[in-house]
Amino acid sequence: MPRTKQFNEEDILNKAMELFWEKGFHATSIQDLVCHLGINRASLYDTFGGKEELFKRAFERYRNISGCALTDLFKAEDSVKKGFRMLFFRAIEVARTNPEHKGCFVVNTTTELLPGDDAIKKVLMENKTHVEQLFISRIKLGMETGEISMDKNPESIGMMLFALYSGLEVLTKVEEDTAKLHSMVEAGLSVLD
Repeated sequence: MPRTKQFNEEDILNKAMELFWEKGFHATSIQDLVCHLGINRASLYDTFGGKEELFKRAFERYRNISGCALTDLFKAEDSVKKGFRMLFFRAIEVARTNPEHKGCFVVNTTTELLPGDDAIKKVLMENKTHVEQLFISRIKLGMETGEISMDKNPESIGMMLFALYSGLEVLTKVEEDTAKLHSMVEAGLSVLD
């Protein structure tokens, strides 16, 4: 008779996401996962297939959660420019209030696993394209409403803002002067003026 799982897969994915986010893929051992998740090795392998598969599922969960939060943030703000400013300033604030200074799981994964992991590169490229397209759609909305000049190139600006956002997620780990980070954001967002 098959054994019934004594754990909730969603809870385990959330815990795995937090651990991988904090430590990274390579620094997280199977024993770390067993201890942190509170499940035995057999259950980990039977349910998730192993460390790499669990990482991919936890990473996908993070992407889904952060993608929804990003969409919701933009929807909550009528002004396109204010929405971008809120996004960037919130990233700075989250970095300042996070005691582990974990940064962004996507950016951390990019710097840890690339080059070298073609499967994760594909996922990261999909994420990049998704976020850039969201940025581009917001810029186009700003152009339609007259908030942003029609002579702007939304694709180029969307790519640049994605690069700025990714860079900001790295810089918040080392730069302690919030005013400098805010100034950098304002300079980057001036492209929308």
